Amino acid sequence: MKVIYNQNFNIDLGVLKYLHPFDGMKFYKIHDELAKSGEIEFLSPEGPIEISIIDNFLTSVMRHRVKNKNGIMQALEIPRVPFLNYSYLDKKILTPMRWGVAGTLLGAKKALEDGGIFWNISGGYHHAMPQNMEGFCVYNDIGICYQQLLKDGLLNRDDRILIIDTDAHHGNGNAQTFMDNPNVVLLDIYNASIYPANEFTRERVDIPMKLKPGTDGETYLECLKIALSQITGAFKLAFVIAGTDVLAVDKLGGLKLKVDDVAEREKLILNKLVDMNVPAVITGGGGYSSESATAVSKAILAVTRDHH
Repeated sequence: MKVIYNQNFNIDLGVLKYLHPFDGMKFYKIHDELAKSGEIEFLSPEGPIEISIIDNFLTSVMRHRVKNKNGIMQALEIPRVPFLNYSYLDKKILTPMRWGVAGTLLGAKKALEDGGIFWNISGGYHHAMPQNMEGFCVYNDIGICYQQLLKDGLLNRDDRILIIDTDAHHGNGNAQTFMDNPNVVLLDIYNASIYPANEFTRERVDIPMKLKPGTDGETYLECLKIALSQITGAFKLAFVIAGTDVLAVDKLGGLKLKVDDVAEREKLILNKLVDMNVPAVITGGGGYSSESATAVSKAILAVTRDHH
C-alpha cells in the first residue's frame, strides 16, 4: 500500500481556523508521523485537479455558485465574514481541496493500472454533488474521478464500482451523484440520527447500516462485518471514505469509537478488498477532533504491517 500526500493538502487559515472544527493542518501531522516510521512509500499528485475537469462534473448553476463567496461560506459552514473575499477562500481552502481531488484521482488511476491499495489522506468529500455543495464538501472527488476515468478509458460504464463509506455521516453527495447508476454499489455505515437526514439519498444506499447515537467500537465493528458480508460479485475498483469523525472525542459524529477501533475498521475493509481482489483508493473523509491525525496514522501503519 502507498500513501498519497502533498503539503498543499493542508488548509492553513491562521486565526480563522477557529471558525470551523475541522483541523485543516492534520495532513502534515499524518505525513510526519508516517515518515518517522520509515515503513511508508509516498506518492504525490503533480498539481491540483484542473478547473475544466470540475466544471465538466458540475451543473451550469453550480459552476457559478462555486465562484461565489457566500455560497462557499455556506457550504463550509462558517459564518459570513465581510472582509473575507473569494480569492482568499480559493487560495486557502478551495485550492487545497482541489489538490485533494487530484490525490483521489491519482490513487484511482494507480489502483487500476498497478492493482493494490492506495491511500489518499485527503479527499472523501462525500456531501458534495454536481448540483450542490454542503457539509464542508465543495467538490465530490469520487464523482469527479469516476467521470475522468471514463473519459480516459480506464473505466467503462458497465464496470461495477464499490463505494464503502465509514464516515459517521451519511454520504448523501455520493448517493445523489450515482442515483441513477446501478453499476455503482454503495455501502454506508453511519449515525442515522445526525446530518444529513435525507431519506431520498439514504434510500439509494445498497447496503445501509444505520447506527444509533453512542454506538461503541465493538458494536460498530460487528455491524461493519455484517455489512461487508453482503458485498457480492466482482468490482473493477473500490473507493473507501475513511472518516475519523466516528471517534468518541469527535463532537460532530455522535459515535464512541477509540483510535484502535478505527485501525481495526480499516483492516477489516482492506482484508475484504484483498480477498475479493478489488483494487482500491482510500480517502480521508471527516474528522473533527484532536485524535483524528493520530487515528489515521495508526490505521495506516496497522494496515501496512498487517499486510506485510
